[in-house]
Amino acid sequence: MNPGQLVLIVEDEPDIAELLEVYLRREQFRTERASTGSAAVQLHRTARPDLVLLDVNLPEFDGFEVLRLIRETAGTPVIMVTAFAEDLDTLLGLKMGADDYVVKPFSPLEVVARVKAVLRRAGTQTTGQPLRLSGVELDPLAVRVRVLGQRLDVTMTEYRLLEHLLRHRGRVCSRAELLEVALPDSDALERVIDTHLWNLRRKLEGAGQPNIIQTVRGVGFRLADE
Repeated sequence: MNPGQLVLIVEDEPDIAELLEVYLRREQFRTERASTGSAAVQLHRTARPDLVLLDVNLPEFDGFEVLRLIRETAGTPVIMVTAFAEDLDTLLGLKMGADDYVVKPFSPLEVVARVKAVLRRAGTQTTGQPLRLSGVELDPLAVRVRVLGQRLDVTMTEYRLLEHLLRHRGRVCSRAELLEVALPDSDALERVIDTHLWNLRRKLEGAGQPNIIQTVRGVGFRLADE
């Protein structure tokens, strides 16, 4: 974690937003606050935060729509905040691409720990030669993915999943293994991996490389043979 990283708090309950802001600033984070969906999208564009802490239930339009709009243009790490189990089911079912989630009521210290963990994952770079499969190339030094020579925008979680699958091509990787690789500090359910892989597959297919990631029913996932 780098001192001074900017967290955008999107929360329509002032008391909760202020509490989160106090705890985050104690840990040397900078903060911005938005209380509506439209304000969150605008602040994301102008402030360019390092992470978004995004409540699901917002005025104007909800956090799912905010996340969708963010993901159209950026891979900014996003932690969703929800108070209801059905919101969590929706988050997972819609395959929105959040990096983590917390459930209300929560401890502010827990939220700060999650923020640090997600930013730590996002800021970690590995060394080594580029990894290639068919028209897909992953550059660990630049933390970048290219497909058929064109850059592919992926979230950090999607990047880590693809990197692990490329480094272990030829064998099946279980959901538990992939969860530990992509979200090691999270208590997310294993089925979250399906969500992130679905998004990654959709992006690869849109870039002209379908069927790269294969599902082995009851076991896990592997990369297709070259």
